[in-house]
Amino acid sequence: MTDARSPIDPGTLRERALDALTAARDRTALLTTCVDEPDLTAQHSPLMSPLVWDLAHIGNQEELWLLRAVAGREAMRPEIDGLYDAFEHPRAERPSLPLLPPDEARRYAAEVRGRALDVLESTPFEGHRLTEAGFAFGMIAQHEQQHDETMLITHQLRRGPQALTAPDPDPAPPYTGPAEVLVPAGPFTMGTSAEPWALDNERPAHQREVAAFLIDVLPVTNAAYEAFIEDGGYDDERWWTPEGWAHVRTHDLKAPLFWRREGGQWLRRRFGVTEVVPPDEPVLHVCWYEADAYARWAGRRLPTEAEWEKAARHDPASGRSRRYPWGDADPTPEHANLGQRHLRPAPVGSYPAGASAFGVRQLIGDVWEWTSSDLAPYPGFTAFPYKEYSEVFFGPEYKVLRGGSFAVDPVACRGTFRNWDYPVRRQIFSGFRTARDA
Repeated sequence: MTDARSPIDPGTLRERALDALTAARDRTALLTTCVDEPDLTAQHSPLMSPLVWDLAHIGNQEELWLLRAVAGREAMRPEIDGLYDAFEHPRAERPSLPLLPPDEARRYAAEVRGRALDVLESTPFEGHRLTEAGFAFGMIAQHEQQHDETMLITHQLRRGPQALTAPDPDPAPPYTGPAEVLVPAGPFTMGTSAEPWALDNERPAHQREVAAFLIDVLPVTNAAYEAFIEDGGYDDERWWTPEGWAHVRTHDLKAPLFWRREGGQWLRRRFGVTEVVPPDEPVLHVCWYEADAYARWAGRRLPTEAEWEKAARHDPASGRSRRYPWGDADPTPEHANLGQRHLRPAPVGSYPAGASAFGVRQLIGDVWEWTSSDLAPYPGFTAFPYKEYSEVFFGPEYKVLRGGSFAVDPVACRGTFRNWDYPVRRQIFSGFRTARDA
């Protein structure tokens, strides 16, 4: 089994942690200053928290882990811990809580950050599992970036004029390569024991045997998904699981979330702007049931989580697993569409420099990709640093998504990173690609 990385010196780790924390806070600031106070305190969907809850929750988690757990300091605002405990109050209830108003939430988060940076300067990165290789600081940077993606989802659900702008991805030349590639049978190393900031559900590295399969080189496009719609896919029970068919009938689903038919064409709403659905982008805002039904209609299936990771990370020439599809180097803008640099997926066929050893493209960034797998622990899993991060979600209720989206920062996205959600969820930045047995 190959899963080794060279040690990183403490100075470099400290600088990496500072950069990650700073980038996350800059993104949080943008997402919470581009709208007025009523939009910060409103609940734009019962599926999401008010933006002001996310803002103070980010500060509270940073205080809990960096100031209290790492530095051993007294609680700054112990009376608010319960308000910002994600397990104590469901999202639908949070607007009724006595939340910190926006200005106070900002001051609290800023004060926590100032103290946390002092802790970063003085904490040795050894001798304790929580601080080994700067793990706690990386965990908090990832947590904030995950909430930045959540807040971007809230912005997409928000009604009203456009509040966020970003340049579009560069156009991609038409892709002319094969539609699918063969991934041969055999073992590969899944997960990691060496990535310093990997979360508990990514660990440990272990051998996984995978039968030969074929997988799409590109994510499924809007144009391809539109063909499924036009062929009556939403009205044909053959393509749906019993649960999926019941969901479609109950909620009268006819197309991806935010799509509507007008004047003989499909339009979509994207961050306050209505536009024609671009045919060459990966399809977005589909739930697991929709992805699974499309795959059945196309005579294919969703890849398993192990198949997805093998297609993304395995290097048949060396027999080792890479950190990312393209290799071990951190992502750059040439590799993938990440970090809310663009507020949409890039056209399929983009980022040839980010292709895997098998030639599969856009596995990282653009859209989260549904897999057929339920969220389950790896052999030898140990919950760390708290069981509520992963362990309480294991089971058939949640389906695994892989790869990240355009809304994900590189710190919270890698070849081993695992996301999960209910199979009905569509507000997330989710798409998919298909596979078939060889």
